[in-house]
Amino acid sequence: MLLSELEERERRFKLALRAGIPVVLLISLVFYATFFREGVLVLDTETGILFGALLFITVYFIYFLMELSVKESLVDQITQGFNERAFAEKLEQYKPKTLILLIIRNLSTLNENYSAEEVDHMLYTLIHRLDNALRNEGLSKALIARRYGAEFLIAIDQSHSDIKQIFQRFIDENMTLEHMEIDYAFSAITNIGDEIEKDILHLKNLIALQNKEGEANRQKSFVVDSKKLSDIESCVLHALEENNLQLSFRPLLNVHTDRVDIYELSARLRSKEGETILPKAYLPIINRLGKGRAYDKALYTHVLSLLPLIDEQISLSFNLSPFSLRDETFQKEFFNALSASGIDPKRLIIELYERKTHHNLSGYLKTLDRFRAHGIRIAIDNFGSSNASMEYMKHFHFDIVQFDRDYVTKLDDTTTHAMLNSLVQMAKELHITTVAKWVDKPEQKKRLVAMGIDYLQGFGIGKPLNERQLIDRYNQ
Repeated sequence: MLLSELEERERRFKLALRAGIPVVLLISLVFYATFFREGVLVLDTETGILFGALLFITVYFIYFLMELSVKESLVDQITQGFNERAFAEKLEQYKPKTLILLIIRNLSTLNENYSAEEVDHMLYTLIHRLDNALRNEGLSKALIARRYGAEFLIAIDQSHSDIKQIFQRFIDENMTLEHMEIDYAFSAITNIGDEIEKDILHLKNLIALQNKEGEANRQKSFVVDSKKLSDIESCVLHALEENNLQLSFRPLLNVHTDRVDIYELSARLRSKEGETILPKAYLPIINRLGKGRAYDKALYTHVLSLLPLIDEQISLSFNLSPFSLRDETFQKEFFNALSASGIDPKRLIIELYERKTHHNLSGYLKTLDRFRAHGIRIAIDNFGSSNASMEYMKHFHFDIVQFDRDYVTKLDDTTTHAMLNSLVQMAKELHITTVAKWVDKPEQKKRLVAMGIDYLQGFGIGKPLNERQLIDRYNQ
């Protein structure tokens, strides 16, 4: 038992004792007035035991009621909305038609810059304003609960076609609460089934997908059908079990030789009906179900079987999850498969893209060193898009950096041009190969070549090939 739990139990017992003593005195006076008024009260052993037992029973009873009251509480003490346990129980009878997850993205930042009392008051105000907003829309029976610190669940048992508009309007009207600027995100699922926890995970995945969409779409929200998500999940699992990968290969032009010698692999899944499933649909499902390593294994296994079929001068660049790379079992299987294939490891380029620096940076970089020690090249994708990429660059020598698309698509901007030019010069001094993607226009190519970029990719360089086309072009 935690110390905090012990102290809380002690606090409740002392409170019960303080409440119990007056009760015992009151009962004693009643006893005295009723039974001993005409006689003499003798304080002997028997009477002492009687009063001790009376005191113990009273205190224990009050303590029991207090414990029961705490355990059976329906509300979150800060916001006064339902707590998560009570919310889950309510849903069994409530049978909502729509479930919404509302998140305060910047709650940790607010906690660092405001007092606990101020943040708690803001959360309280938020819940009550949301309740009023829903009531004004005719949704008077909405259940609102606080799940975790920054997460709020809302269940609605009425069909409403304007859920997205209602919540977007609420967000727009409450961007500032108690003098604090709030950064919201929300998603909603309709046709709720019996697996509420599963639907909540779907909601979190949808919000995570919003975060990946970029700053321009931070207010974008998703309202999806729960049954449709379940169908997609089944398709994804089947495609993964059958290794139904659909690959395309984007050419990278070597500026110095004017030849394509690297192809960047783009992966999708193919359903049993032959339909394409995009990464933004299947990756959250794969990660949530713990299938990320299985997916990455299917990907590198396919790459190792493909490389012997094409020219030895061609390398393939592909993304592997950092979580897979850090897994020792995955590493062992990867290196064994590479050794058995007999392929030159330099033909493999592993791409990394992380917005946040891994908390165990030194351990992660040692992992990357193991892959480089086997001759595999390591590339960092979307370089310059976050502080993480610069932090990694301080401590690890990457073979390749692929610049973020904003640097290439906004070359006409003087600041952007100057920043990209300085990054290219830095990479040259560190002997790191540079790649500019999203090159669609001749003038972009001309300016990037003049800047000293090593590789170019985009529709202005060449269209992607499918697997059959790649083999036909480079099969020896």
